[in-house]
Amino acid sequence: MKVSEKMVAIEILLGLVLLVAGGDILVRGSVGLAQRFGISELLIGLVLVGFGTSTPELMTSLLAAMNGSPGIAVGNVAGSNIANILLILGLSALICPIAVKPAALLRDGPANALAAIAFAALALSGSVGRLEGIALLTALAVYLVVTYRMEKGQDTPSAELHRSEAQSVTAQPAASGLLLNLLLAFGGLAMILGGAHFLVTGATSFAAAAGVSDAVIGVTVVAVGTSLPELVTSVIAAFRRQTDIALGNILGSNLFNILGILGVTAAFAPLQVPGEIAGFDIWVMLAATLALIVSSMSGWRICRKEAALMLIAFAGYAGIVTFNALV
Repeated sequence: MKVSEKMVAIEILLGLVLLVAGGDILVRGSVGLAQRFGISELLIGLVLVGFGTSTPELMTSLLAAMNGSPGIAVGNVAGSNIANILLILGLSALICPIAVKPAALLRDGPANALAAIAFAALALSGSVGRLEGIALLTALAVYLVVTYRMEKGQDTPSAELHRSEAQSVTAQPAASGLLLNLLLAFGGLAMILGGAHFLVTGATSFAAAAGVSDAVIGVTVVAVGTSLPELVTSVIAAFRRQTDIALGNILGSNLFNILGILGVTAAFAPLQVPGEIAGFDIWVMLAATLALIVSSMSGWRICRKEAALMLIAFAGYAGIVTFNALV
């Protein structure tokens, strides 16, 4: 391997390490601060955990868009959602079949489907402008407000899920004290910013050296890499048999990816959607979202057979993307 190739590999690896570690530290610090100020577990699980685990994708897409690499920015969102469902949820359900709570799915499932359809419509139009980005962020704000009001003071399955997400973070050994939590939050954010820089720089260099488009790197290396926090959270939850957290983590992450990450990125830097993403990856994302909803509603359980099919589908998707990039 040449020196330049080694440097690119080091940049990508270092970027991924900083993103994963920074995301975890940011969530711990933010949750610690929220607890000290008396914020409810419901709001912590609904907003802080959701935003915290999606921060690596946000910073990576935003930096890529601002650096003139819309393929990485858009591909990161589409590829992350595909990986979340087919790879991460598939792996989690293979470890421990997921029992689905109907009340939680009947609200978050349609919200995910509508967000995916909106993303597909924007991709097929060829661009995502500032107005569309603001509209996506508005939809996210409305969803969060409506969800919080519906669940505040209630013992609904979805409310229990969001509280469990908060507890899954706070149950870990965490530093106490206002100053230390501030250091954790800002230190984690700094690590994420550094990781996003290294990952985008390395991924762009790798795409140029390999002769493939930014979009291919965006939906593969970058998307899977920035989804590592969700992978860790979901797999740990599956081993602990907290399968509702694994499913809720994926539903929440996918919604934040489209409405939050795509929204923020487009609001700051309007995006041109590469034709290869609009022509293939978007349809895979829609199919994966539909498969998630259908499999969840079939007996309100995602079994190991369905999980295996998800993993096979992801392997097939990754194989097709790689093959198309090489020919």
